[in-house]
Amino acid sequence: MLQGTIFKALSGFYYVESEAGLIECRARGKFRLDKSLPLVGDKVLIDVISDGKGVLKEIEPRKNSFVRPAVANIDKLVIIASAAIPVTDQYLIDRAVAVAELKDCEPVICINKSDLNKDERLFNVYRKIGIATVYTSAVTGEGMDELKDVMAGSVCAFTGNSGVGKSSILNILDPNLSIRTGEVSEKLGRGRHTTRHVELFRLSCGAVVADTPGFSSFDAEDGDLLVKDNIQFGFREFSDYIGKCRFSNCSHVKEQRCAIINAVSEGAIAESRYMNYVRLYEQASKIKEWELKKLKAEE
Repeated sequence: MLQGTIFKALSGFYYVESEAGLIECRARGKFRLDKSLPLVGDKVLIDVISDGKGVLKEIEPRKNSFVRPAVANIDKLVIIASAAIPVTDQYLIDRAVAVAELKDCEPVICINKSDLNKDERLFNVYRKIGIATVYTSAVTGEGMDELKDVMAGSVCAFTGNSGVGKSSILNILDPNLSIRTGEVSEKLGRGRHTTRHVELFRLSCGAVVADTPGFSSFDAEDGDLLVKDNIQFGFREFSDYIGKCRFSNCSHVKEQRCAIINAVSEGAIAESRYMNYVRLYEQASKIKEWELKKLKAEE
């Protein structure tokens, strides 16, 4: 058997990169029976059959996996944001950051279109808490070398609301990709989706990246975000204060003598990040136990 990595999944076929090259594979029936769907990014074992095609036999243990986009074994989640049209809501950034943190995946914030508008407040919020944050411009090329350095040697997923320039950035990082891009509608303030499926690309800088759909598909329906008590661990700046509240089961939303609320009032935690934590917590609080079990079973 050969070991490889699934670089593309399309219409029931899996394209596995191995030492023997890229091999088109079908999955064994057992994966359908036990609902262990292979994902792009999976490390797998395959058998090569007589026609040079392969059969996917086993999926090796995953470091992590995501529901939407459906990818596995991601080292870094590169979150593309913009302070120019279309302006990214910080809540969407913090939701993606929380998912990454809970999946043991390093978040990277990329503020694109810096030639049009640099949001220093947003930049400083993430740099202050130790998240790699880079200004980039697909027009001037600003920040592209820094982004390459951050990504080098890692398996990365790109995400961001439609129109912020994910595909344009990838094309600059490696022009050989020639990923199709879409124009932003000034009337609507948003872009048209140009990415139809998840696929890994190997860049000349040594990184492997997955170009994925926008935030509308990067769903909050991730099991880790649905458990309200988990969400605090998706905000790294909370770590010094967790366990120091008056109540051991503190939600950090409205309790008295809450260490995290005190840290916000003292300026040690950014209020914008905290308010997005509260928003995520309150959304998770509305989910009933039976709904959570059902969603977990569907993952």
